[in-house]
Amino acid sequence: MKIDKKAFADRLRAALKHERIEASASELVRLLELQGEQVSSQAVSGWLNGKHRPRPAHMEALAKVVGVEPHELEYRVTRSRGVQDVNIAWPDHVRGHDRLAFEDYLQLSDEKRKLVRELIAELAKGAPGKLR
Repeated sequence: MKIDKKAFADRLRAALKHERIEASASELVRLLELQGEQVSSQAVSGWLNGKHRPRPAHMEALAKVVGVEPHELEYRVTRSRGVQDVNIAWPDHVRGHDRLAFEDYLQLSDEKRKLVRELIAELAKGAPGKLR
């Protein structure tokens, strides 16, 4: 069981590194709170150090933060895709924080989405590398 916890910690750290998310308890606590999950920094530290594994609800939230399925994070097993599965690939430059923000955006009403688009357009005016 100890090896299993250590292996989970290694997978979690690798997923965080891939998403360019700091592997710190405070950062994960903050990101999990954005997902509606309350967790202590001591618990997260235990996950990162291989002392224990997260509860299922926390595992799901962690997987969402790093952009993988919960079973992939938990067991390093990828599910084979069926005919009806959709493979949605994010570009490499779109990381966990941005995906979470976009998923929140999709939950907004049409009116609020319009406001967000207008805000982004205003903030992006004159931004370096802007295409439009």
